[in-house]
Amino acid sequence: MLSNAHESAGGLAWQIVTRLGEAQLLLPAMAATVLWLVLRRDAWRLALCWLLATGAAASLTTASKVAFIGYGVGYAPWDFTGFSGHAMFAAAVLPVMCRLAEGSLPERWHGHGLAFGYALAALVAASRVPVLAHSWSEALSGYALGAMASAVTLWAAQAPRLRFSPWLLGALALGLSLGVAQAPPSRTHDMVTRLSLALSRRPQPYTRLQMHRDFRRQHLQTVQIQAAQQAAQRQASCQASGTAPGGSASKPTCSITRTPWFSS
Repeated sequence: MLSNAHESAGGLAWQIVTRLGEAQLLLPAMAATVLWLVLRRDAWRLALCWLLATGAAASLTTASKVAFIGYGVGYAPWDFTGFSGHAMFAAAVLPVMCRLAEGSLPERWHGHGLAFGYALAALVAASRVPVLAHSWSEALSGYALGAMASAVTLWAAQAPRLRFSPWLLGALALGLSLGVAQAPPSRTHDMVTRLSLALSRRPQPYTRLQMHRDFRRQHLQTVQIQAAQQAAQRQASCQASGTAPGGSASKPTCSITRTPWFSS
């Protein structure tokens, strides 16, 4: 009973953490921050770099999902079906927002905001595995893609340490908290699935189960073809050496053909 209670509590904690990567929560927060940056006039370059980098990462994430769902492009040995969108958005948005928020904190906290943002995004990426939404390869690759977007943003724009408006900071914190607690489940995956089927004209989405089944079938066919080729090569070698092939079909052996002494 106690272990079941711990497992339930752990599952609930991961469910809460994973919501911090939802596009329906992060994109409005990002939009509000971008608008505030543009209105400041001295940070428009940061806003532009952030939009472009995050847009590029989101496009790659969507393309990977469409490629799998609509066209069956995945990599079974890594259990990879596309970049994790939650991990990508968390790593692209949260570090930049935490870096900007440093200006509103006491000076002893300066320099820690960026590290906290990446750590929080890493926690979101890790949560995608226990909630059974993604494999480790998808969560890690999504995090890496988003982290590159935020890193490029901060490097290209040389982001200044700005002082967040207390009203904006409070609104963002309240909005994310209420979103995690009250927002309906994200429907972005359903939207991507509909887009994938519309583009590929498939009647049904390609699934992870199908990918692994097809991989096993292809692997078996490859093994059978290689075995047949080896058998044919062995047989040709035996014929060239003047011996008769013997043994099994998969592992033929050569036996020497001798003429009986009593034959005429």
